[in-house]
Amino acid sequence: MPYYETVFIARQDLTESQVKDMTENFSKIITDAKGRVHKTEFWGLKSFAYRINKARKGHYILLELDTPAQALHEMERQMRLNEDVVRFITIREKELSEGPSVVMDRGSRDDKNLKLDSKKTNDKEAA
Repeated sequence: MPYYETVFIARQDLTESQVKDMTENFSKIITDAKGRVHKTEFWGLKSFAYRINKARKGHYILLELDTPAQALHEMERQMRLNEDVVRFITIREKELSEGPSVVMDRGSRDDKNLKLDSKKTNDKEAA
């Protein structure tokens, strides 16, 4: 089965439990069609670059899927019908990722940059 990565944005006035229930409903569509949800990440409440439907923020959620195309189309149809979903995008992937996504792993990336900067400074001082 092909691999997909779906990110959707839920309205800002929803609680985290409501967002979690919505994510479970979308995941159930996939699992009922004999697909598999590889990873689910809640990226949190983030600000938009511009207003979308009079909203300034939204809950971002990532789903990594291994599913048939029919199940994916049904999930996207349900997202279009759901008034709580502001936007969504699905991308086909060649393989599933391992570990956290780039958005979730941002802190360790910053730590690596600090280590590299301190190493460069130490090398300059030694020279």
